[in-house]
Amino acid sequence: MTGGPRARPQLQYTQEHSAVGLSHPALGLHARERIEACAQAVRARFAKPVDAAIILGTGLGGIANEIEVEQVIDYRDLPNFPLSTVETHRGRLLCGTLSGRTVVAMQGRFHRYEGYSLQQVTFPVRVLRALGASTLVVSNACGGMHPLWRPGDLMLIADHINLLGDNPLIGPNDDTLGPRFPDMSEPYDAALRAVARDVAREAGITLREGVYVAVQGPNLETRAEYRLLRGLGADVVGMSTVPEVIVAVHGGMRVLGLSIITDQCLPDALEPASLAQIIDVARAAEPSLSTVVKGVLARL
Repeated sequence: MTGGPRARPQLQYTQEHSAVGLSHPALGLHARERIEACAQAVRARFAKPVDAAIILGTGLGGIANEIEVEQVIDYRDLPNFPLSTVETHRGRLLCGTLSGRTVVAMQGRFHRYEGYSLQQVTFPVRVLRALGASTLVVSNACGGMHPLWRPGDLMLIADHINLLGDNPLIGPNDDTLGPRFPDMSEPYDAALRAVARDVAREAGITLREGVYVAVQGPNLETRAEYRLLRGLGADVVGMSTVPEVIVAVHGGMRVLGLSIITDQCLPDALEPASLAQIIDVARAAEPSLSTVVKGVLARL
């Protein structure tokens, strides 16, 4: 199972990244004024309304080279924004154009295993929505539990299972951000998935489709845990994505989710997985992911 290095890094905070609200979501981690302050900081350097937002997962930074970047904004320069602590996540926003669409891409995401609350993990999604993004493209590297799929395969996320033991919507609800009880019958937009399948078919890319399960990490799972997760109906396992998707759906965004299977998690044939191998597989498969993302954005 993947989602970044396994060591738990030391969190770093500036005054602007203080721990206000860490004890309880009611203290306002997603308060509109905090969201707007961060969005304004982005608009001061990139004023165009955003069509789509992209979250780049572990080893999937290659798509950044496809963006016609007009502005690069370090997370440290954004008020209330978390800071990346994972070595493979650059920690900056890339603002520009991709496939004729105005996009903001997160080159580095956040995880529960870093010590962040899920409200902190998903705060950037609120900001991206405030910037105008109505579509979220989220990518990740993951471990494959489907016995017929192989490392390097690209998977379209059709549904997910949340085993993080938490939910970013816990706490008082701001009805201006989204409904108290958002419907999750289709968290991954069916129309976008159909377009992704068409793009992949036309490009000759094998595109699996299945269920992603999110766990806390940072350790990889045991053989018994892989058996359990597979028995629950999951095809792949990772340590991210689900919180961001929940908040995106809460905010009325359409979501496209794509995973690159980087290692096999078959309990009866399990072998140790290293971060270096995971990143190598992700980078080798990344051009296929970029092709699908660009094709979908072009047809929005």
